[in-house]
Amino acid sequence: MPERFTGMGYWEIITRQMSIVTKSQQTRFKESKIAVIGCGGLGGSVIEMLSRMGVGELNIVDKDSFDMSNLNRQLMSSIESLGKSKSEVAKEKIRQINPYVKVNGFNEELNEKNLDEIIGNCDIVIDAVDNILTRVIVSRYSKEKGIPFVHGAIHGTLGQLTVFNPETISYEELFSLSSFKKELDDDTKQEILNLSQKTPPVIGPIANIIGSLEAFEAFKIITKMGKITLAPKILNIDLLDLSSLSLSEL
Repeated sequence: MPERFTGMGYWEIITRQMSIVTKSQQTRFKESKIAVIGCGGLGGSVIEMLSRMGVGELNIVDKDSFDMSNLNRQLMSSIESLGKSKSEVAKEKIRQINPYVKVNGFNEELNEKNLDEIIGNCDIVIDAVDNILTRVIVSRYSKEKGIPFVHGAIHGTLGQLTVFNPETISYEELFSLSSFKKELDDDTKQEILNLSQKTPPVIGPIANIIGSLEAFEAFKIITKMGKITLAPKILNIDLLDLSSLSLSEL
């Protein structure tokens, strides 16, 4: 690490936000560990914003590699990154942005077998996935372990955001999924998979807006600043109709 990044370097990076947060609040964020599930459109933005705000440690997971179709929205993608592991590219990108962030990359699919390793000792888990089954698996585990679960989802020009914790309604109950209160066996998993078989359309800005908002919800949870968007409240936005920006309750 270059000499200028020793000593007070961390605090130099986040100087501009220190008139907004206290030293103790920022220190809590510096000591926090957050899991980000997915390093694509939502995840790339989440990971970058958390790092620029000075998070202490990240567990990032994604089994995929970058391809041409990712370039319209995924901040970690570039021509040079095509064919490379998303988690490895993201890890290197963060090293270049904020070398004080410890990044643990997992180039694998998240499932019931590796939940403890990837999420178990984290303060928050952030949903940056593109399928409902993974959300169900992660949300159930998070609720069981008492870990706040920040949910974000996008489709076309639409985006939504909410936060689940042990005291709130669950992800499956809020969205009236048929899997609610069922054992997650093969039949139930297939039911869930049938809900999200098509590749959803998406335009770049909505992925990065929702990803940035997810990162800031995590920042608020750790620093205890402001009001968290707790379920059943959901923040909704449509880029084609900004008057649609609303905080609704299901």
